Amino acid sequence: MKQKRYFKLISVSLSAVLMLSMMSFFWISKPLQMAKFVAPASADAVVNPVKGNAAATAEGKKLYTSNCVVCHGDKGQGDGVAAAGLAKPPADHSSAAVQKQTDGALFWMLSEGNTPMPAYKAVFNETQRWQLVNYIRTLAKSKK
Repeated sequence: MKQKRYFKLISVSLSAVLMLSMMSFFWISKPLQMAKFVAPASADAVVNPVKGNAAATAEGKKLYTSNCVVCHGDKGQGDGVAAAGLAKPPADHSSAAVQKQTDGALFWMLSEGNTPMPAYKAVFNETQRWQLVNYIRTLAKSKK
């Protein structure tokens, strides 16, 4: 009888320790999930080879519509249909915070990804990623 009680006490204690460990992991990892996504300074020096090219921007819109809208929304505001189910909210591409980034920084971010966003260097070639940068520039909020 004493052995049964001892076993019960140990199993309850281990369960409590496991639960506390899991809770502390989630409390600690939450700020890490919200860490700011910043391109390295070297990305700022990378020049957009298709800047100002209307045809490249039109191609970027097609890529954006078929690959980015689901999370970032039609106007790039981070309100796509899949946004609510993500651990981190998608970037608002129309925001000043995104628009103030250099083309090189945006290119780097698209290339490297930031979970849950995939690294698009494995999906799109360089030209396509630059086309996306051009299109993201068109999403800037207009000044009123």
